[in-house]
Amino acid sequence: MNPMYISNSVASPVEHEADVIARLLTLQGASVLELGCGKAEKTYLIAQKAASILALEVDETQLAIHKTSTAGKNIRFEHGGAENIPASNASFDLVLMFKSLHHVPAELMEIAFSEIHRVLKPGGMVYISEPVFAGEFNEILRLFHDEQTVRELAFAAVKNAVSSGQFSLVQQTFFSQPIHFENFDQLEQQVIKVTHTDHRLSATLLDDVRSAFEKHMTPTGADFQMPIRVDLLRKS
Repeated sequence: MNPMYISNSVASPVEHEADVIARLLTLQGASVLELGCGKAEKTYLIAQKAASILALEVDETQLAIHKTSTAGKNIRFEHGGAENIPASNASFDLVLMFKSLHHVPAELMEIAFSEIHRVLKPGGMVYISEPVFAGEFNEILRLFHDEQTVRELAFAAVKNAVSSGQFSLVQQTFFSQPIHFENFDQLEQQVIKVTHTDHRLSATLLDDVRSAFEKHMTPTGADFQMPIRVDLLRKS
Protein backbone atom coordinates (compact mmCIF):
# COMPACT_ATOMS: atom_id res chain seq x y z
CA MET A 1 0.00 0.00 0.00
CA ASN A 2 1.32 3.44 -0.91
CA PRO A 3 1.93 5.73 2.08
CA MET A 4 -0.74 8.30 2.85
CA TYR A 5 -0.02 11.80 4.12
CA ILE A 6 -2.23 14.16 6.10
CA SER A 7 -0.44 17.21 4.70
CA ASN A 8 2.12 18.14 2.08
CA SER A 9 5.27 20.12 2.80
CA VAL A 10 5.68 20.99 -0.88
CA ALA A 11 3.89 24.13 -2.08
CA SER A 12 0.53 23.12 -3.57
CA PRO A 13 -0.86 24.63 -6.77
CA VAL A 14 -3.61 27.23 -6.37
CA GLU A 15 -6.76 25.76 -7.93
CA HIS A 16 -10.50 25.88 -7.64
CA GLU A 17 -11.91 22.53 -6.60
CA ALA A 18 -14.10 22.43 -9.68
CA ASP A 19 -10.93 22.04 -11.75
CA VAL A 20 -9.64 19.28 -9.47
CA ILE A 21 -12.95 17.43 -9.78
CA ALA A 22 -12.88 17.72 -13.56
CA ARG A 23 -9.36 16.31 -13.62
CA LEU A 24 -9.88 13.39 -11.25
CA LEU A 25 -13.44 12.20 -11.82
CA THR A 26 -15.56 10.86 -14.66
CA LEU A 27 -18.98 12.32 -13.99
CA GLN A 28 -20.78 11.82 -17.28
CA GLY A 29 -23.71 9.49 -16.71
CA ALA A 30 -22.68 8.65 -13.13
CA SER A 31 -25.01 7.87 -10.25
CA VAL A 32 -23.67 10.04 -7.41
CA LEU A 33 -24.12 10.24 -3.64
CA GLU A 34 -22.99 13.41 -1.87
CA LEU A 35 -22.65 13.23 1.90
CA GLY A 36 -23.00 16.55 3.68
CA CYS A 37 -23.96 18.78 0.78
CA GLY A 38 -24.03 21.98 2.86
CA LYS A 39 -25.00 24.94 0.71
CA ALA A 40 -24.95 22.64 -2.35
CA GLU A 41 -22.56 24.70 -4.50
CA LYS A 42 -20.75 21.50 -5.54
CA THR A 43 -24.04 19.62 -5.89
CA TYR A 44 -25.29 21.84 -8.70
CA LEU A 45 -21.87 21.73 -10.37
CA ILE A 46 -21.79 17.92 -10.34
CA ALA A 47 -25.39 17.76 -11.59
CA GLN A 48 -24.37 19.37 -14.87
CA LYS A 49 -22.76 16.06 -15.92
CA ALA A 50 -23.95 13.31 -13.57
CA ALA A 51 -27.02 11.24 -14.37
CA SER A 52 -28.38 11.63 -10.85
CA ILE A 53 -27.37 12.86 -7.39
CA LEU A 54 -28.69 11.97 -3.98
CA ALA A 55 -27.49 14.82 -1.75
CA LEU A 56 -27.73 14.16 1.99
CA GLU A 57 -27.56 16.82 4.70
CA VAL A 58 -28.16 16.74 8.47
CA ASP A 59 -28.56 20.51 8.81
CA GLU A 60 -32.33 20.97 8.74
CA THR A 61 -32.04 24.69 7.92
CA GLN A 62 -30.01 24.11 4.77
CA LEU A 63 -32.08 21.08 3.80
CA ALA A 64 -35.30 23.09 3.98
CA ILE A 65 -33.81 25.67 1.59
CA HIS A 66 -32.75 22.98 -0.87
CA LYS A 67 -36.15 21.31 -0.77
CA THR A 68 -37.75 24.47 -2.15
CA SER A 69 -35.31 24.70 -5.07
CA THR A 70 -36.52 23.83 -8.56
CA ALA A 71 -33.00 23.82 -10.02
CA GLY A 72 -31.39 20.52 -10.91
CA LYS A 73 -34.04 18.04 -12.03
CA ASN A 74 -31.58 15.18 -11.46
CA ILE A 75 -30.90 16.12 -7.80
CA ARG A 76 -32.72 14.65 -4.81
CA PHE A 77 -32.10 16.31 -1.44
CA GLU A 78 -32.76 14.18 1.64
CA HIS A 79 -31.96 14.18 5.35
CA GLY A 80 -29.26 11.75 6.34
CA GLY A 81 -25.72 11.20 7.56
CA ALA A 82 -22.84 9.09 6.36
CA GLU A 83 -23.33 6.59 9.20
CA ASN A 84 -26.87 5.68 8.04
CA ILE A 85 -27.29 6.14 4.29
CA PRO A 86 -30.88 5.75 3.06
CA ALA A 87 -30.01 3.85 -0.11
CA SER A 88 -29.85 0.28 -1.38
CA ASN A 89 -26.70 -1.77 -1.72
CA ALA A 90 -24.51 -1.04 -4.75
CA SER A 91 -26.56 2.02 -5.78
CA PHE A 92 -23.84 4.51 -6.74
CA ASP A 93 -20.86 4.88 -9.02
CA LEU A 94 -19.39 7.69 -6.95
CA VAL A 95 -19.54 9.01 -3.37
CA LEU A 96 -18.47 12.58 -2.65
CA MET A 97 -17.55 14.26 0.64
CA PHE A 98 -16.54 17.91 0.42
CA LYS A 99 -15.04 18.98 3.78
CA SER A 100 -17.69 16.95 5.60
CA LEU A 101 -15.91 13.83 6.87
CA HIS A 102 -14.50 15.62 9.92
CA HIS A 103 -18.07 16.58 10.88
CA VAL A 104 -19.01 12.92 11.29
CA PRO A 105 -18.82 11.99 15.02
CA ALA A 106 -15.53 10.18 15.62
CA GLU A 107 -17.25 7.09 17.03
CA LEU A 108 -19.30 6.78 13.81
CA MET A 109 -16.56 7.21 11.20
CA GLU A 110 -15.84 3.48 10.89
CA ILE A 111 -19.55 2.81 10.44
CA ALA A 112 -19.70 5.60 7.84
CA PHE A 113 -17.05 3.92 5.70
CA SER A 114 -18.86 0.59 5.97
CA GLU A 115 -22.01 2.35 4.76
CA ILE A 116 -20.14 3.99 1.89
CA HIS A 117 -18.72 0.59 0.92
CA ARG A 118 -22.21 -0.92 1.05
CA VAL A 119 -23.89 1.60 -1.25
CA LEU A 120 -21.08 1.76 -3.82
CA LYS A 121 -21.10 -0.42 -6.89
CA PRO A 122 -18.10 -2.75 -7.33
CA GLY A 123 -15.14 -0.62 -8.35
CA GLY A 124 -16.99 2.58 -7.37
CA MET A 125 -15.03 5.64 -6.36
CA VAL A 126 -14.93 7.79 -3.21
CA TYR A 127 -13.74 11.40 -3.43
CA ILE A 128 -12.98 12.92 -0.03
CA SER A 129 -11.65 16.48 0.25
CA GLU A 130 -10.58 17.74 3.66
CA PRO A 131 -8.97 21.01 4.75
CA VAL A 132 -5.37 20.69 5.87
CA PHE A 133 -4.78 22.18 9.31
CA ALA A 134 -2.42 24.91 8.16
CA GLY A 135 -2.35 28.36 6.61
CA GLU A 136 -3.29 31.92 7.51
CA PHE A 137 -7.03 31.38 7.20
CA ASN A 138 -6.80 28.38 9.50
CA GLU A 139 -5.08 30.56 12.10
CA ILE A 140 -8.15 32.79 12.14
CA LEU A 141 -10.59 29.89 12.29
CA ARG A 142 -8.82 28.16 15.15
CA LEU A 143 -9.39 31.20 17.37
CA PHE A 144 -13.03 30.12 17.71
CA HIS A 145 -13.20 26.67 16.12
CA ASP A 146 -10.07 24.55 16.44
CA GLU A 147 -10.57 21.49 14.22
CA GLN A 148 -7.12 19.93 14.52
CA THR A 149 -8.29 16.86 16.43
CA VAL A 150 -11.35 16.09 14.30
CA ARG A 151 -9.37 16.52 11.08
CA GLU A 152 -6.73 14.12 12.37
CA LEU A 153 -9.44 11.62 13.29
CA ALA A 154 -10.97 11.96 9.82
CA PHE A 155 -7.64 11.23 8.16
CA ALA A 156 -7.09 8.24 10.45
CA ALA A 157 -10.52 6.92 9.41
CA VAL A 158 -9.57 7.18 5.73
CA LYS A 159 -6.31 5.32 6.37
CA ASN A 160 -8.15 2.63 8.32
CA ALA A 161 -10.66 2.19 5.50
CA VAL A 162 -7.76 1.54 3.14
CA SER A 163 -5.69 -0.65 5.45
CA SER A 164 -8.77 -2.75 6.26
CA GLY A 165 -9.10 -3.67 2.59
CA GLN A 166 -12.48 -2.03 2.09
CA PHE A 167 -10.96 0.50 -0.30
CA SER A 168 -7.77 0.97 -2.25
CA LEU A 169 -6.02 4.31 -2.57
CA VAL A 170 -6.09 5.62 -6.13
CA GLN A 171 -4.21 8.82 -5.35
CA GLN A 172 -3.82 11.76 -3.03
CA THR A 173 -3.96 15.30 -4.40
CA PHE A 174 -3.01 18.48 -2.59
CA PHE A 175 -4.03 21.93 -3.74
CA SER A 176 -4.64 25.41 -2.33
CA GLN A 177 -8.15 26.77 -2.71
CA PRO A 178 -8.41 30.56 -3.10
CA ILE A 179 -10.86 32.26 -0.73
CA HIS A 180 -11.94 35.89 -0.95
CA PHE A 181 -13.92 38.04 1.48
CA GLU A 182 -15.07 41.56 0.75
CA ASN A 183 -15.01 42.42 4.44
CA PHE A 184 -15.33 40.97 7.92
CA ASP A 185 -19.14 41.02 7.78
CA GLN A 186 -19.00 38.53 4.92
CA LEU A 187 -16.78 36.18 6.92
CA GLU A 188 -19.10 36.53 9.90
CA GLN A 189 -22.17 35.60 7.83
CA GLN A 190 -20.58 32.79 5.81
CA VAL A 191 -18.32 31.21 8.42
CA ILE A 192 -19.16 32.21 11.99
CA LYS A 193 -22.94 32.19 11.62
CA VAL A 194 -23.26 28.95 9.63
CA THR A 195 -26.34 26.98 10.63
CA HIS A 196 -24.65 23.57 10.89
CA THR A 197 -22.41 24.62 13.82
CA ASP A 198 -23.35 26.70 16.83
CA HIS A 199 -20.50 29.21 17.10
CA ARG A 200 -21.23 31.39 20.12
CA LEU A 201 -18.46 33.96 20.37
CA SER A 202 -18.13 36.33 23.27
CA ALA A 203 -17.71 39.99 22.41
CA THR A 204 -14.04 39.75 23.32
CA LEU A 205 -13.42 36.69 21.15
CA LEU A 206 -15.31 38.23 18.25
CA ASP A 207 -13.07 41.29 18.50
CA ASP A 208 -9.99 39.03 18.49
CA VAL A 209 -11.21 37.26 15.35
CA ARG A 210 -12.01 40.60 13.70
CA SER A 211 -8.55 41.94 14.57
CA ALA A 212 -6.82 38.87 13.12
CA PHE A 213 -8.91 39.12 9.95
CA GLU A 214 -8.38 42.85 9.47
CA LYS A 215 -4.62 42.29 9.24
CA HIS A 216 -5.27 40.69 5.85
CA MET A 217 -7.60 43.39 4.52
CA THR A 218 -6.61 45.34 1.42
CA PRO A 219 -8.56 47.92 -0.62
CA THR A 220 -10.06 44.99 -2.56
CA GLY A 221 -10.81 42.72 0.40
CA ALA A 222 -9.03 39.83 2.09
CA ASP A 223 -7.61 36.87 0.16
CA PHE A 224 -6.48 33.53 1.54
CA GLN A 225 -5.36 30.16 0.24
CA MET A 226 -6.80 27.16 2.07
CA PRO A 227 -4.71 23.98 1.69
CA ILE A 228 -6.88 20.99 0.77
CA ARG A 229 -6.14 17.26 0.62
CA VAL A 230 -8.13 14.96 -1.67
CA ASP A 231 -8.14 11.23 -0.95
CA LEU A 232 -9.44 9.35 -3.98
CA LEU A 233 -10.39 5.76 -3.15
CA ARG A 234 -11.84 2.79 -5.03
CA LYS A 235 -14.10 0.13 -3.56
CA SER A 236 -12.09 -3.07 -3.34
